[in-house]
Amino acid sequence: MAHLEEKSELIYDWNQLKEQPKPKNLLLDDETLRDGLQSPSVKDPSIEQKIRLLHYMDELGIDTADIGLPGAGSRAKGDVEALAFEIVKSKLRIQANCAARTVRADIDPVVEISQKTGLPVEVFCFLGSSPIRQYTENWTIDILLKHTEDSISYAAKSGIPVSYVTEDTTRSDPQTLEKLYKTAVECGARGVVIADTVGHATPAGTTALVRFVRKVVGDKIRIDWHGHRDRGMGLANAFAAWAAGADQMHGAAIGLGERVGNTPMDLLLVNLRLLGWIDRDLSCLKDYCGLASEATGVAIPQNYPVVGTDAFRTATGVHAAAVIKAYKRNDEWLANHVYSVVPAYLCGLKQKVELGPMSGKSNVLFWLSERGIDATEDRVTRIFDAAKKSNRLLTDEEIQQLV
Repeated sequence: MAHLEEKSELIYDWNQLKEQPKPKNLLLDDETLRDGLQSPSVKDPSIEQKIRLLHYMDELGIDTADIGLPGAGSRAKGDVEALAFEIVKSKLRIQANCAARTVRADIDPVVEISQKTGLPVEVFCFLGSSPIRQYTENWTIDILLKHTEDSISYAAKSGIPVSYVTEDTTRSDPQTLEKLYKTAVECGARGVVIADTVGHATPAGTTALVRFVRKVVGDKIRIDWHGHRDRGMGLANAFAAWAAGADQMHGAAIGLGERVGNTPMDLLLVNLRLLGWIDRDLSCLKDYCGLASEATGVAIPQNYPVVGTDAFRTATGVHAAAVIKAYKRNDEWLANHVYSVVPAYLCGLKQKVELGPMSGKSNVLFWLSERGIDATEDRVTRIFDAAKKSNRLLTDEEIQQLV
């Protein structure tokens, strides 16, 4: 099978005319088990399902996972502890972090779990920072600074790694952000998280904000980007953040999360692979997304990129004919690129030619040959006529009956 970089002479790539330098750091933090479960449509997965998801994250090479908010209650704390034990017991490479409000009552459970399991669980202390949030909560900058100093210092002195999250960063003023981030770093934060909490940012705004924060915190502090997709900008903003100097992107399987969700982790991985910035096995990506869907009860839309059921299906005559011609050349690379930008085999999937009102006879011939069925004239005509009269794609069962 040809690799992605081979046969490049067959595809003129405008994306490469302006060089895209590879970012210094390409870290990924998976929020499926925390922010992903804040979606109003999800059910809380069983701990067995959460553990399986954690293993898929590790298999996909994801660097860290937010394994929950143990301060939310006894069940949340129990699940976080079980996930931390699983990382230790199974010797997973993935690292763990937990969300916490800037109060000691939220930090203490993280410290306790870390000490009990022997796993260095990083705590992400979050606090609203935008003017609209300050006005709503009747907060002053002095209150914000006090919460920041108390919580970050307390976590750092407890012996666990700590990062500082400003909620609604993308609608916060620079003066407030500078004061908060400098205080957090002085108190021991090793990372800061820029949160596009309501999906407000555009790529241009993302670039400006990340560059500003980098100047504030310096080069030794990790900068994370936590993006939501209320305006559909999640993926574009993530790559803009990397280009501007951020280190780690947050995402969730199939874009799960508060309201319309987070940046899709699966699409981050696919695009990093297509850019050539990572070289890892993504063959379990469909299983990771499928389990996330099953465990939370959130269906994957049929037209969802890569793992949606329609991603690699075609019944249109011209499209299908080109794919069929490629397969007849015994060239899987060609079949996966002639009418697709993402090679299906990259994620353990296959191109699928189907039959419907837009299909040609070549679709019928290919369908039959794939199954070793003789393409007699009567059989082909019968199937082709039925497809043309239908107002949708024929199912395999319907075609078998026509056979």
